[in-house]
Amino acid sequence: MSKRTTQRTFQASEAEVDKKWYVVDAEGLVLGRLAANVARILRGKHKPIFSPHVDTGDFVIVINADKVRMTGKRMEQKTYFTHSGYPGGQKVRQFKDLVKTNPQYVVEHAVRGMLPHNRLGRRIIKKLKVYADAEHPHLAQQPEELKFD
Repeated sequence: MSKRTTQRTFQASEAEVDKKWYVVDAEGLVLGRLAANVARILRGKHKPIFSPHVDTGDFVIVINADKVRMTGKRMEQKTYFTHSGYPGGQKVRQFKDLVKTNPQYVVEHAVRGMLPHNRLGRRIIKKLKVYADAEHPHLAQQPEELKFD
């Protein structure tokens, strides 16, 4: 009879996670693909120590959010719907108008939809920093540039 060794599943803890800063240039990138890649980095799925119940992700800075693009006719057809809770309190805004007035919201909204909808997701979204132009105030963190295909 041989002795059987059991292999333990690795569970990361907050103390073991090394958080890095990345900067992503959104100029010319498709919004959905950008959001999917950013959500993967924020969540930490690119790391071998990923654990679904622990925040193992990194910080992401998105610059040039106003230069993000959509494919097909979505630039004119995509709408964002909100409701205040009161009768007649609905607002429908189009992507082409919203990307001119508030491009940070467009990127944050897309990334937020790809994160968990619980307490962990609310903690993770705070590590996303979105800026409409090419300037950002996070130079002290020495962010690495990240390119997506």
